[in-house]
Amino acid sequence: MGEHPLATLIRAAAAGEFPTADAGWRRVPPWRDGVEAVVAFTGHAVLAISERVADDELTKLGVDGLGGAHHPAVIAALADGGWIDSLDSLFVGVGTGAWEARGTGGHLIERPDLAGHPRVGFAQRVRDDVRVLGRTDASDTSVVVLARGIGGLIELSFELDQSRRGAGGGTALVRAGLAAVPAGELVVAACAPGNAASMRALLRAGFSPVGSIQLFTPGRP
Repeated sequence: MGEHPLATLIRAAAAGEFPTADAGWRRVPPWRDGVEAVVAFTGHAVLAISERVADDELTKLGVDGLGGAHHPAVIAALADGGWIDSLDSLFVGVGTGAWEARGTGGHLIERPDLAGHPRVGFAQRVRDDVRVLGRTDASDTSVVVLARGIGGLIELSFELDQSRRGAGGGTALVRAGLAAVPAGELVVAACAPGNAASMRALLRAGFSPVGSIQLFTPGRP
């Protein structure tokens, strides 16, 4: 099975080749059963949704590539009473492969004891092949989650132990997470714009913004 169309678009955007800023939009199928999304690049939107809503209905709702696809009325209509995630910035980064080279992944190890962490629980609901990584110090609850997420690409999420914040630990944690991904492999991350600390950590670790994304789960078939 080939790469999902959204993954292809994100991969191209990571290389600097964005969709034409034509104020338009396109639809692609969902990459995972039960999880749909609206993704916006500069001047162009992509709706990863099922066929239950016709194109003309989407046009009537005001879907366009200039912000209309993320209008609250649009996402509410698409979700139809289902769960709606926050509107996030979409970032892309690259794996460094240091895990394989050094066998430590920047001092991260598999941490099954962190399986109850909220970040892990969220990932298990909307992603596949979830891996839970953390520091070698068992008292450190910092977590990195790697999984098959947006568009079927490797998605990274993280949270720093409360006691270790404010000293650049978030950046180091993200870099350690990238070390657990093969060198050159594209990695995506989603972060709420208001989460300035996490956004700065992603940027300092080498991630770049390419667009925005909002996940949702339709309330009706």
